[in-house]
Amino acid sequence: MELRSACQPAPDRVAPAVNEDLVLSGPEFVVILDGATAPPGVDSGCRHTVAWLVGQLGRQLVVPLLGRSEAPLADLLADAIAAVCAEHASTCDLANPDSPSSTVSIVRATAGEVEHLVLADSPVVLRSPDQRITVVADNRIELLPEYTFEAVRRLRNQAGGFWVASTEPKAAYEAVAGTTERADVELVALLTDGASRYAERYGHTWEELLEVLTGEGPQALIDRVRAYDAAALTGSFRGKRHDDATAALWYL
Repeated sequence: MELRSACQPAPDRVAPAVNEDLVLSGPEFVVILDGATAPPGVDSGCRHTVAWLVGQLGRQLVVPLLGRSEAPLADLLADAIAAVCAEHASTCDLANPDSPSSTVSIVRATAGEVEHLVLADSPVVLRSPDQRITVVADNRIELLPEYTFEAVRRLRNQAGGFWVASTEPKAAYEAVAGTTERADVELVALLTDGASRYAERYGHTWEELLEVLTGEGPQALIDRVRAYDAAALTGSFRGKRHDDATAALWYL
């Protein structure tokens, strides 16, 4: 197996640039996380940064994955969220709905199958040996009835809203998860939305995105996205102009 990845902070972050994305890997797995940057002035109730939460979640996930745990991915994520909550429950208000949060995507390969879990907007793309592409995406945040700060706050980690890794271990069981026969997977791409916007915002097909990844590499995909971000007209998209970006390409 071969893994290539790139992970970069948004170009408009104030120095020193803090990257709230993270990519982690081992012989049989890849994990990516994308922390949700809080709007200026929001009281999260937490003394820790979003990057801290991302790092702690990654640490808690990697230990059982490296230990070749056979537990379902949702169980591993629920345990990771619970463990991180225990680390700062005594110092932070975990009941605050604006607590730091993160997307989580995990792919784990065994001898017979490839498992995936996607929580929030960091999609996974699978390509088969005969070039069939399957996109695994959790797009519930795109389906919200409105996108005001209060609406997003009210619907975060709620039924009928959207789910992220934050202070609710049960969110792990709301992830989009499944398995694919190992023989039906040639390669896997894992993307935070700062990289997946090449297809989701800028109109390219997923096939074209994979062509860039396989032909030029993860950094080239991020570079192309950065060029689109810089040229985009203000108001032509929802959300941030620039974002942290991670792209991982895993050949099985």
